[in-house]
Amino acid sequence: MAMTGRNTRFWTIGLACIAGAIVAAGAVLPAGTAEAAKIRIAYGDSPAVESLHLLAAFERAKEAGLDLEVTYLKSEDIAAQAVVGGQADIGVGAPYALIQKVKTPVRMVLQLAKLRFYPIVSAADYKSWKDLNGKEIAVHSRGSGTEAIMKLMAAKQGIAYANISYVPGSEVRAGALLQGTIKASIVDAANRRMLMEKAPGKFLVLPIEDVSATDEAFFATEAFLQKNSADVEKLIEAVLTTWREVAANPAAVADLRAKYKLMQDMPPEMQREILPYFQEAVEAKVLPLNGGGEQAAKDDFAFFTLSGQLQGEVATLKPADFWDLKPLEKVLAKIGTK
Repeated sequence: MAMTGRNTRFWTIGLACIAGAIVAAGAVLPAGTAEAAKIRIAYGDSPAVESLHLLAAFERAKEAGLDLEVTYLKSEDIAAQAVVGGQADIGVGAPYALIQKVKTPVRMVLQLAKLRFYPIVSAADYKSWKDLNGKEIAVHSRGSGTEAIMKLMAAKQGIAYANISYVPGSEVRAGALLQGTIKASIVDAANRRMLMEKAPGKFLVLPIEDVSATDEAFFATEAFLQKNSADVEKLIEAVLTTWREVAANPAAVADLRAKYKLMQDMPPEMQREILPYFQEAVEAKVLPLNGGGEQAAKDDFAFFTLSGQLQGEVATLKPADFWDLKPLEKVLAKIGTK
């Protein structure tokens, strides 16, 4: 949500200062017996530069009285499974396919980020999209925005990949590209810059058409949303006020990191990425200052049907079947629209 190798971002694994834990693929969240007021959030990624603003929003939500427990998982599909299985209350991702295919009573409530990723290939092996016909690519996870973009471009270019590998973590895929263990993938803005700086001329960025679709969103079961509407609204407000502050001044992210003591052991090279990453995110309007709303749902329908993540005609898809916009609308009535 959703933008420098294994030896950088994965410094977070095992650190006691990070809320929750990194859970291996296929693992589940502990059921827990905490008091009902606790909100368990399943985040299908590991903490990194691009999540600092969200971590700051979580801290602000705590200041507003919420008791949050954040667990970091290996992929978005595991986070979705945790929410569906009742092991988490709120997930981070865009589970359109899950909602449509499984008919699970899960609804998205807030768009956290729009898609902004960069297809990267080894320049020695590939020069264009056509060269990827019959080749293997690597994306974040099944059902992710990275997979959707790569499938969409394959359809538009009239090519078919030999195989799609699932390699969670943009920094992990970037590290594999540097090492030469994968030849074609898709990474976020920070890792695109890292690759170009560390290996000038070694990689090419393949062109993609502008897309307007959800990378990450908050989602929860309908039962949870009905029972905890006030808390959900507090969380949404914390996020939107943080997004608007960052949009007004991208340098605010570094201040928030210091204030809330986030990722204190972050290596210097990652710290240098904070400002340029958020400057680019703000310029590209990756952060939805009004939470996406119904327009986000319609944009998603257009994108995810083309990429194959959603089935059916766009005109027949209904936002209410995938989103519960009532909490967002209440928050916007309180803090205003941008």
